[in-house]
Amino acid sequence: MPDRLAITCRNLVKHYGDVVAVDGLDLDIGAGECFGLLGPNGAGKTTTVEILQGILAPDSGTVEVLGRTWRGDGHELRERIGTQLQETRFPEKLTVLETARMFRSFYRRGMTPERALGIVGLDEKRRAWVKNLSGGQQQRLAIAVALLSEPELLFLDEPTAGLDPQARRQLWDVIGALRSEGRTVMLTTHYMDEAERLCDRVAVVDHGKVIALGTPRALIASLGAEHVIEFGVTGDPPSEVELLGLPGVGEVNADGATVRVTVTHPHTTVPALLALLAARGTALSQLATHHATLEDVFLHLTGRRLRDE
Repeated sequence: MPDRLAITCRNLVKHYGDVVAVDGLDLDIGAGECFGLLGPNGAGKTTTVEILQGILAPDSGTVEVLGRTWRGDGHELRERIGTQLQETRFPEKLTVLETARMFRSFYRRGMTPERALGIVGLDEKRRAWVKNLSGGQQQRLAIAVALLSEPELLFLDEPTAGLDPQARRQLWDVIGALRSEGRTVMLTTHYMDEAERLCDRVAVVDHGKVIALGTPRALIASLGAEHVIEFGVTGDPPSEVELLGLPGVGEVNADGATVRVTVTHPHTTVPALLALLAARGTALSQLATHHATLEDVFLHLTGRRLRDE
């Protein structure tokens, strides 16, 4: 557990009618870390973040943010946090700089609008109409607005959702710079590579519960192997017993027509797999290898691929 906590919540529960969006969730987020909530759409990530931001009240459970509670210290907390929502709609007939100035006026103290726009790389767009910004530029403007109070704690809810790869990487650079300043960042995402790149620790959330918690490296190491082989065959695939008998195989999972095996040394497992298939008279239809990722962790824990959600 981190030495100094920015966020603590215990047994958090939130219902929407008969749907349990958050189901007894516990979290401890350290000051100065970039913490990721990782999971599919509908896992309860956004509801959790909105409770931590004071936007929603939980049905039960306790929340402390920066050592304060929303019930008693809401006004103070809003001066100390910054929020980028999953979808932000700005007035279209304002320029970028006018938008930043308007939001800066909501706070008693903070950074200048010009500095905030500079941090996110929107200097050259300060006189552009908001309606003419690209999706990535609008997301960067949303982060600039979240920075105007010079927050101790920054919430980023799916900051790169729907963006093209170049825009995503530009935002990754912005978030990385914020981390280096020592700010606490809470990030929700369903992009595994994003969590691995940006987060010190991640909580994997499914159906409103934390099902795994740790550093990306530790969670991947929990698979017991560093590599994954995926293959498909024409006809019946080898049995799990046959595959577990191959050198270096740690685990076998079937995902529809694709079989996945976690392995320690693919250079020894692949030839043995090809020999096994040849002996059985089974032809390959596909074969691929990759380093294990958080996607593989999610599949191991739930039996489902994150991107299929």
